[in-house]
Amino acid sequence: MTNSPSPARFSHVTDWVFDLDNTLYPHHSNLFAQIDVKMTAYVSELLKLPRDEARVLQKELYLEYGTTLNGLMERHRIDPDDFLQKVHDIDYSWVKPNPQLGAAIKALPGRKFIFTNGDRGHAERTARQLGVLEEFDDIFDIVAAGLLPKPARGTYEKFVDLHKVAGPTAVMFEDLARNLVVPKALGMTTVLIVPHNFEPTFSEIWERDPALDDEVDYVTDDLTAFLRTIVGQAVD
Repeated sequence: MTNSPSPARFSHVTDWVFDLDNTLYPHHSNLFAQIDVKMTAYVSELLKLPRDEARVLQKELYLEYGTTLNGLMERHRIDPDDFLQKVHDIDYSWVKPNPQLGAAIKALPGRKFIFTNGDRGHAERTARQLGVLEEFDDIFDIVAAGLLPKPARGTYEKFVDLHKVAGPTAVMFEDLARNLVVPKALGMTTVLIVPHNFEPTFSEIWERDPALDDEVDYVTDDLTAFLRTIVGQAVD
């Protein structure tokens, strides 16, 4: 695992795959915290639980089923559209436009994809607020995945089959190491995005995967600088 990319080590890449939340925008934007609060409220209202109990259950569902949505569908047969609409009813102004990131993504040779456990509407609103939406060829969301979230292998296989992505010529950027296990097995180069200065300011302990470090080829706390280095641009 190294933190220092070089253009030569990415010269074979033709497909660039990015997670959305806490990857394209930094952890300190804390956008996902709004979604997290909405999910806890949804569980609380659905099951008539106090907030603290609802939050504990929400995290149990997340760990067991990959997403809170998947867990609620399995255990309580909820309407996924209702869930996705309510938890993504958030204030996107928390995300600051990032023209430098947009320019760095645009400079990457080949196709670019957003691959998210959220829905397309959330991905589009977030990427538009960042100012990077137009740089992507497509968005592969939880609906396209048949509501089966990462890190399920079948979800990655559906993505690579749909877009004819060859693992050895692809790279995936993620903020959760567990979501890089399958990409690594498929031959992709893997990049873990961590909070600024490598401090998990907004990252709770249940989100961290120290046992999966071997699945990660690179680690960075600055996606824009990482991409600019790959394409040989000067980093401020």
